[in-house]
Amino acid sequence: MQDDPQKREIINRRHFSFRLNLFFFITFALFSVLIVRLAILQFVEGPTLSAEGINKATRSVKIPPIRGNIYDSTGYPIAYSTSTQSLYFSIQPELKLEDAKENAREMAAKLVEVFTEYGDPTKAMTVDDIIRQMDLDFRRNTISTPRRIKSGLTNKEIAHFMENRTDFKGVDIMEESVRNYDTNSIAVQLVGYLKKYKGVRETVDFYKEKTTEEDATLQYLEEEDVGMDGLEYMYQDVLRGTNGLKTYPVNNAERIIGPMQITNPQKGSDIYLTINKNVQLKTEQAIMDQLKKITTSSNRYERAEYAKTGFAVAMEVDTGKIVAMASMPDYDSNIWAGGRISSQDYENFSNVLENGTIRSVYGKYDSEEERKKHPSSIVPLGSTMKPLSVLIGLNEKLFTTSSYYDDTGVFTYGKKGYEVFIRNSQRHVYGNIDGAEAIEHSSNPFMAAMVGDKLYRRGTVNGKSSVEIWDEYMKQFGLGVLTESGLLGESKGIIEYFDSAERYSSQAALILASFGQQGRYTTLQLAQYAAMLANHGKRLKPQFVNQIKDSDGNVVQGYTPEILNEVTFPAEYWKEIETGMSKVSSQGFEGVDYTYRRKTGTSEQDVAKRTAENAVFIAYAPADKPKLAVAVVVPDGGFGSYGASPIARQIFDAYNEEIGLYGVPKKKTADTGNAADTTAGNTAADTTNTNE
Repeated sequence: MQDDPQKREIINRRHFSFRLNLFFFITFALFSVLIVRLAILQFVEGPTLSAEGINKATRSVKIPPIRGNIYDSTGYPIAYSTSTQSLYFSIQPELKLEDAKENAREMAAKLVEVFTEYGDPTKAMTVDDIIRQMDLDFRRNTISTPRRIKSGLTNKEIAHFMENRTDFKGVDIMEESVRNYDTNSIAVQLVGYLKKYKGVRETVDFYKEKTTEEDATLQYLEEEDVGMDGLEYMYQDVLRGTNGLKTYPVNNAERIIGPMQITNPQKGSDIYLTINKNVQLKTEQAIMDQLKKITTSSNRYERAEYAKTGFAVAMEVDTGKIVAMASMPDYDSNIWAGGRISSQDYENFSNVLENGTIRSVYGKYDSEEERKKHPSSIVPLGSTMKPLSVLIGLNEKLFTTSSYYDDTGVFTYGKKGYEVFIRNSQRHVYGNIDGAEAIEHSSNPFMAAMVGDKLYRRGTVNGKSSVEIWDEYMKQFGLGVLTESGLLGESKGIIEYFDSAERYSSQAALILASFGQQGRYTTLQLAQYAAMLANHGKRLKPQFVNQIKDSDGNVVQGYTPEILNEVTFPAEYWKEIETGMSKVSSQGFEGVDYTYRRKTGTSEQDVAKRTAENAVFIAYAPADKPKLAVAVVVPDGGFGSYGASPIARQIFDAYNEEIGLYGVPKKKTADTGNAADTTAGNTAADTTNTNE
């Protein structure tokens, strides 16, 4: 059958009509999608795209901020920033790399001429020096990063560059800050020092995180000085401030095509410390004077020939403010000028760069082998542990305030044939003594028998072993845990009683711990512990900053005491240890006009083939209303009464003069006859008493 032409025409028309309708539908859909997309671009993504477009058409050069200052509690500048003019060089991006390098070398030769004619001769630079700073191989910087060539430009150099700008394309002058430290070396290890950002950004996690910062005002510059220790590091974000920006429009060839806009940098905030300059300096001097005295003394009880270092912390009892923190010997922080230290300075001062009140620090010795023969700054507490031991014994009902122990001069424990003898210093015998008298006379047998041995023999309580119970008390008093000071690298101390319990016995561990031989702790921990004895159980966070002020002088952060934990004991328990601490013999406190409580200690350490004796001392004053707690540690310093106690006396006197143990600085009342009450409570020192 043949097709009907008429039907075929009708079918063709229908197909054409369908295709035409489909074409119009697809066209309509495409136009609809396009219109919707245009609307999204215009109203939703428009502002963002516009900003990106502007950003691509502009370039910014960061202007470093001026670092905030660090003042003592009286407003005296300890670390401060001064501004200097620095010369920077930028590689011209429109040039080919080889041409850019050739231009840079020509520029270096021109700069040498200017530096030679108008610059400071002590800061002379060669062409090679400048080429190195230009970083033409992009080892330290990208092509768009300005390179610092020279800091501390003279006025003549600045004037020449400003008058001849067209001759120095790519050269710019920026204001920067230079860190200065008081030459008196005030609490230098606490304050810290600065290093170049480029040298620490990959090695210090805090600064590594800064490399991902997207806000241009917060991005660090390669040559910027940043905090590397102490408060300079701890308050880095507060002290730094924010960058300024020089922003200018560019075309596709990266050529500047319009006027520059400048956003000024924001100076960092200033911090005002709790450290008092005069108390701090007198503390430092007292340590150095005492080291000289005990290493040369002819008194066999006082002489300590190996003593090379000393550490002290003074902490307010009710606030936690650290008034003095000394790690001696110290050094002049200005050796870090420019964010780096010479190899010669490092060799001379490497042993004193660390803060020995919170970390393990050794004295300066001729060799590593010699250093191993001496203790570090983290030492056992010795007899300064005994007030806490008595509190533990009372609170655990091992004895009462009316209990007596017959101190025959020795306590013995262990299997027959393997006995261990615990004796008093100088083999003293004290007869019947209670807890207070045990503290007064520093009785080792009392602590061993009435605390360590009894706690061991009582055994497990509520699923806790006797050693675990001891450990809980230690940590409640801040021993074996961080003080929460926030300082970088602070040590928790070294706990030894758990290891001794495993290697020997729980009995041995607890007996030795009861008179301070089973844990090594920092001076800051010891000060925090002393403050707890003074305020009856409040463990305060050590704080170093009174307030923070912004660049306009407005207070942005004040001071609030912070209690970390609190222990509660009956009043008679506190009275028991206070009675004993009021009668402890201590050298150097003769004739004081304030009351005080104290405890001396001589802790022992086996180092190499000898036993080192460390001088340890804690005290607080006034006795009735404690204001200040002091801890002193002199490794290898011998008896605490001789090696450490006189240092504490100088600290209390300095605080009394400057701030006042009774609320008013003594130096303000000396001429009015209103000196503080000199009521009794102090025991004159016995120059031959070494019952530590």
